[in-house]
Amino acid sequence: MGRAANSSIDLKNIHITDSFWNKYVHLVKDVIIPYQWDILNDRLEDVETSHCIENFKIAAGESEGEFQGAVFQDTDVAKWLEAVGFALSWERDEKLEALADETIDLIGRAQQPDGYLNTYFTIKEPGLRWTNLMEGHELYTAGHMIEAAVAYYEATGKKKFLDIVSRFADLICDTFGAEEGKIHGYPGHQEIELALVKLYRVTGTRKYLELAKYFIDARGEGENYFLNEEKKPAFKRIFPDFHDYNPAYSQSHQPVRKQKTAEGHAVRANYMYSAMADLACEYEDDRLKAACENLWDNMVHKRMYITGSVGSSGILERFTTDYDLPNASNYSETCASIALAMFGKRMADMEKDASYMDAVERALYNTVLSGIAMDGKSFFYVNPLEVWPANCIPRTSMEHVKPVRQKWFGVACCPPNITRTLASLGQYVYFQEKDQIYVNLYIANETEVQIGGNPFKITLEGNFPWENNLRFTVDGECESEGMIAFRVPSYAKNFCILHNGQKVEIKTEKGYAKIAGKFSHEIFEISFEAPAVFVHANPQVRADAAKTAVVKGPLVYCLEEADNGDDLSALLIDTAQTPEEIYDDQLLGGCSVVHISGRKISGEGWNEHVLYQEKPVSLEDVKLTLVPYCYWGNRKAGEMLVWMKESL
Repeated sequence: MGRAANSSIDLKNIHITDSFWNKYVHLVKDVIIPYQWDILNDRLEDVETSHCIENFKIAAGESEGEFQGAVFQDTDVAKWLEAVGFALSWERDEKLEALADETIDLIGRAQQPDGYLNTYFTIKEPGLRWTNLMEGHELYTAGHMIEAAVAYYEATGKKKFLDIVSRFADLICDTFGAEEGKIHGYPGHQEIELALVKLYRVTGTRKYLELAKYFIDARGEGENYFLNEEKKPAFKRIFPDFHDYNPAYSQSHQPVRKQKTAEGHAVRANYMYSAMADLACEYEDDRLKAACENLWDNMVHKRMYITGSVGSSGILERFTTDYDLPNASNYSETCASIALAMFGKRMADMEKDASYMDAVERALYNTVLSGIAMDGKSFFYVNPLEVWPANCIPRTSMEHVKPVRQKWFGVACCPPNITRTLASLGQYVYFQEKDQIYVNLYIANETEVQIGGNPFKITLEGNFPWENNLRFTVDGECESEGMIAFRVPSYAKNFCILHNGQKVEIKTEKGYAKIAGKFSHEIFEISFEAPAVFVHANPQVRADAAKTAVVKGPLVYCLEEADNGDDLSALLIDTAQTPEEIYDDQLLGGCSVVHISGRKISGEGWNEHVLYQEKPVSLEDVKLTLVPYCYWGNRKAGEMLVWMKESL
């Protein structure tokens, strides 16, 4: 199989006990999955119609009507089923499982005799299969369906859904490839590539892996497939925005091994990069691995926000150029941060390099969580770092920014994507290779593993990120040598480990502190300092010049109007002060708030009839409260600000 293709511990063996994350994880099965099921069935008022389940009934011949929704509407139910699979992996639920089985049966009835599965083309455009890979999302939709089936099979052991998607995958293998008579194309929206790798790993069917490799290898080679495709008579445009198509939008402007900068649509890019990392492992392809490293370096060090979000342009949801990171008009789609976390996890797994997990952690703790309300019933698609609600006006350059979370979206990729991510959070906590355990994230949990062929229970306890004192216990009996590697976060100061009460001399390798031995009943006490600090952006980030932000460990903090009044952009901060941290158990379910002092430009002497005048600026002293960015917008609507002007 090559390098460490997938060394995550089975989700069935990981039980999250973390107070920070369980605010959300505990909502998944009891609140979020039922809420989204009602939306998929159009049962809720004042929510954009999904029609998703109805589309499958129409495709199955069990209902009459027209297809409704986006061309990729099927993916909403696919991601819902994937989240159900992940949820069932850590807690079986007969009622939920029966509901999922009924949905899978419906999907099976909608599948065409040759294995084809897509309600848009089955109902609306039956004669246009595979004629618009640029816009049609057929392969993207297939990918999400495959991922859902793999998750459901791994959780329940039931093969029906896996058999359904395998039939579809077989058809795709027969349709696409380098061989004569096949379509020599690739997806307009990448996703199926990483899904086919998953399907290969669970079935052992080699042609699925080979097709994933073909889609990656063919991309950007020779004449651009999409530019040629749109010239063909059968091509029918779906999205007017794709007129004058730029291949960089779909990362098809160059062969993937030659790409060095993150370009185009941020979600497409990171799904593709995730598949590239998988294939670099499976085929031990050093050129592909090097391309992944180059793309990660460019994206994370020149094109990523402090919150772990990517995709700065509201037009086409895309990357722009190095250091172009506007705060109020950015897009920063929630799905893009989820995809970045997927890519970073694969790179960390492949290289056993903890620096990748620094960015993964940043994305998970900030943008991914900001994308969902604390009640699990409303969502952000776009994640700005500065919000002035009054200028978030439809049909302007700011119309993509919403000052409050929405119950649902017409294009609803983000809500179910968040759900499946929360349900599968355990996959990010550990890697295991034989008798080596890598601790990536300090999320409290109880986990069962095998070390030296013997069962062990490992327990991580703590109140991270509010406190940085953790207890990691290992219980079992083993005569063979094992190794535990603890990630040393880039922000951690004075990182210390006590092993059974004795201080360990820490030697790090690629950001992991490694401890070897014959483990039985071990206690590791981990401590480090991660106080709230002021940070600055690279001077090339023009939007953040002469500005500062507050960060505590992986958490980015922000000002909200609820605590500090309006006109937040008029504030000036002296970074010579030490931020004051206070844990407030009544605020936002319990969190550490940060207090700082500042000065605010006074409005005295100005009135509504004066826009400009020759007048010196006067300042007034103010006390300010910052809350974690991930929690913003959970109280009343109002202004929000991450990057504050610095008093120099």
